[in-house]
Amino acid sequence: MARPVGTGAAVTRRLIRKEARGDLPLLACLAVLVLMVTALCAWAPVLAGRQEDRALRQRVDAAQAQAPLISLSTTPSVFDTSPPALDMAALLGAGRTLTEQLSGPAARQLTFAGGGSYDYNPASLISPQPPRPPQPPQPPQPPGTAIVGTQLTVSHLPSARAHLQYVSGRAPADHTPPGTAPQIGLSQATAQALGVRAGSRLTLEFAKTPGAQNAPPQAELLVSGVYRVTAAADDFWTGRETLDQPSRYPAERSAGTVLAVRGLVGLDAADRLAGAGVGGPRVTWQLRADLSGAALDRARALTGPLSHYSADLSAALCQGSDWVTGDTSCRVGGQATQSLLVTDSLTPLLAAFTAQDRQARALATYAVDALAAVALATVAVAVRLLLRRRQAQLRLQRARGASTARLVLLRCAVVWPVVLIAALLGWAAGRIGAPTGTSGSPQPVPAVLAAAVVMLTVPLMTWLAVREPRRPGRLRRSRRNTAVGRRVVLELTVLLAAAAGVVALRSQGPDGILGAVPVLVALAVVLILLRIYPLVLRLVLRQTRRGRGAVGFIGAARAAHDAPATGLALFVLVLTLGTAVFGGLVHRTIDDGLATGAAWTAGADASATVAGTVAPTGAAVSAGTGASAGTVAPTGAAVSAGTGASAGAGASAGAASAGTAAAAPGDDTATTGIRTAVQHLRTLDLVGQADGAVISRVAVITVDPRQLAAIAPKSPLVDALLSEPVTETGTSADAGAPLPSFLSPDLRATERTGGFTATVVTQGQPPLNLDFKPVGTLTAAELRDPLLGPVTAQIAAGTPMLITTAAAEHLMPQQPSGSTVLLLEADGPATAEPAALRSAAAKALGPLARIRVRSETLSTLRTDGLTQGLGTIYTLGSVLAALSGLLALALELTLTSHERRRTTSFLRTLGLGGKEAGAVHFLQLLPLAVASAVGGTLLGLLEPRLMAGTLDLRQFTGGPTRPALRTDYSLTLALVAGVTALILAAAAAETVLARRRRLGAELRRM
Repeated sequence: MARPVGTGAAVTRRLIRKEARGDLPLLACLAVLVLMVTALCAWAPVLAGRQEDRALRQRVDAAQAQAPLISLSTTPSVFDTSPPALDMAALLGAGRTLTEQLSGPAARQLTFAGGGSYDYNPASLISPQPPRPPQPPQPPQPPGTAIVGTQLTVSHLPSARAHLQYVSGRAPADHTPPGTAPQIGLSQATAQALGVRAGSRLTLEFAKTPGAQNAPPQAELLVSGVYRVTAAADDFWTGRETLDQPSRYPAERSAGTVLAVRGLVGLDAADRLAGAGVGGPRVTWQLRADLSGAALDRARALTGPLSHYSADLSAALCQGSDWVTGDTSCRVGGQATQSLLVTDSLTPLLAAFTAQDRQARALATYAVDALAAVALATVAVAVRLLLRRRQAQLRLQRARGASTARLVLLRCAVVWPVVLIAALLGWAAGRIGAPTGTSGSPQPVPAVLAAAVVMLTVPLMTWLAVREPRRPGRLRRSRRNTAVGRRVVLELTVLLAAAAGVVALRSQGPDGILGAVPVLVALAVVLILLRIYPLVLRLVLRQTRRGRGAVGFIGAARAAHDAPATGLALFVLVLTLGTAVFGGLVHRTIDDGLATGAAWTAGADASATVAGTVAPTGAAVSAGTGASAGTVAPTGAAVSAGTGASAGAGASAGAASAGTAAAAPGDDTATTGIRTAVQHLRTLDLVGQADGAVISRVAVITVDPRQLAAIAPKSPLVDALLSEPVTETGTSADAGAPLPSFLSPDLRATERTGGFTATVVTQGQPPLNLDFKPVGTLTAAELRDPLLGPVTAQIAAGTPMLITTAAAEHLMPQQPSGSTVLLLEADGPATAEPAALRSAAAKALGPLARIRVRSETLSTLRTDGLTQGLGTIYTLGSVLAALSGLLALALELTLTSHERRRTTSFLRTLGLGGKEAGAVHFLQLLPLAVASAVGGTLLGLLEPRLMAGTLDLRQFTGGPTRPALRTDYSLTLALVAGVTALILAAAAAETVLARRRRLGAELRRM
């Protein structure tokens, strides 16, 4: 009994090897598909993680260039000893140990920046008194503008040294000899305002500490040097403008002006001041997040400990109460301090990035799901062709008594080892090719599922092919009706599922499951095409039946007959083409949106923003209306600021006064230079003239329409401003004269019939009443004008806005509040260089200006990790889907080629020529090409519109609104032409092969 079993097993093994050798090409196709899918599961997530890490680092680095994302601050107690003492060096050095309270490896991801700093509350300057500024004979000095006091803020900021250059004296020493006065450094503008120089002494009176002092303590500081600030590529000076320029504000109890200045001291100044009885300053440690390598994983590991970092610090370092202030008492490095305050800006940044990353993942899911569907369809075609090639052997084996289970197991024994080996090789290749040190990780579950689906497809389709037929017990007509009913139910189910998926996607938003909705939509489009496809061919068939020739009729008839059999190929082509068109739309929309976002950020070729409503250096009031108004020569000799630099405003300390010669209309340096326009932003409280209602915190923007016209002549905002009568540039305006204004829609809604009034009180001057006369309401296009981008970036969302002409600058003096925006537009390629634009902007507004160049902003947006990662995924997915679709099309045409060859052979027997036979081949496949092109294009254009509510690409582009969806028609035409040419090339190849076959041999095969 053992011999027959062994003989049967040997026969089975020989049969498996024989069938494997015969099916080698199709098995290779299956192996390539499985290898590709499993390799992508191991490689693509790691690559996507590297792009996410890069995008997060870009955002963190950009944010940390402006200000530290995490800071710790506290106030040391100097009165816990007698006499009062403070060891600032030890306290600042001990701040490095504060990260030890972070749990896990989070402490290694934070580093200190600048070594810590401290700031005292403003102290009153007793001596010397600031010099009284010279009074111009005309116009007379308004009452109340005299300086009645000076407030000096003492700060220790080590990170500022890299941005300073001392023009006289030297920087304050960190260690001064005992018994000497602490040293302080002042800016040129501050030293001029105080009337001091290097070597002068300042006497300050600090606020007394309640419970510890009866009188305010006094201290003396030595001016060690005078510095000037240097331009910085980063945003270091944002929020630190008082280190360079003094500011003024009205005195509270007298008619006068208080001068506010700031100076830099050395490290041990706090120790000397503590010995003089001055209370402890506010000590700040700035932390930088180190997210090198796997940035996303590091950020996730840091987020948890940061959420309870403040509580951990308090629990470890604080206990009891301070006997002077009653606050919580802590000890840092042996120094008694008040409670520690943690300022965390990293967590909101990570939350915003997570939302952006989720949107990018959702968009990437569409391409991934489409690729998976195409690969699965290709697998189905390959298995179907594999079974068709073995159809005769399967029938023979079935006739010899082989059971269904044996036939299924035999097919699995041939295919499964190939699939397993390909899956293992693909996974190993993906792991080897994947980059290391990223936040992404290989996904074994999808790889196992993909291999399992391929392995299960083989027995399922084999069972459907070799199962026993049903016993004839029903009429053929009833069986046909049953099949039709099942098809209708299946099609309705697919259509309803696609519609439900679209509705859920629009209401719920994209997620992992709803990412398969485009595949359902593609399937629904194919089903609709399969219903319309035969109807159109029947209409064509009617027309060709009436013709004389038989070629057109035969071709249309064969195409109509083969239409149901080519459904799977049609699905693959439609889905592949639709995904490519969708990816082209996303890429084109993002690319166009990047230009819009960069223009919105910069406003023009470049923009410079500085705190305070100030006149640019070298600004001139131009009375002309020629093209030269608002032009800067490349050398920076003159910058016309229009009426924004009014004679009544006066120049800021250290800046050149208004009245510098402007470029003449015929000046070549002006016409070949950089055109400029100035915008001033103030926040005022307006009162409605009709109902007296107060609208608080309205953003009032003053502009010169003619300057804006020189910058952007086709701007919708410029058209609106120039369409109404305005005060001529350079003319004086009376305080009671109405100022023509344009209002935002929300501000116009609060006062529909009348205008607005505002009262401006600055620098101790008499109240100034302004009358704003609305002449128009800003439309959505005008509010989205790039000219408003840099100035509206300083305004909180939802703030009412009013735009008036620069004539208002004659009435309102310069102020330290608000902001000034200078737009720059280059005339030639030389002046359009970022270096030239930055130089002109820095000369106009000084080194503290925050400069944005459109070309640099656009480059930064295009190199964003999420944007590039999304483009890589769609490009790679489209290419792989196209290759898989090409393979599926070749297999499908091979599967249906037998019928076409037989038809052609019969027709050639009846006398059909070779050219006519080739025409029949073309006509048989031409409807498939047309249907694929129409369906794929329709799918690629329809999907974005169906998902418009969830397809928000603004996070990739910036700008005020979502970018409009833009189809890449050139790519769409190229794809359609490629698909059509591919199918027609297949027809041509079949024609050539048919001509090489001998007719007799072909007929003997029938």
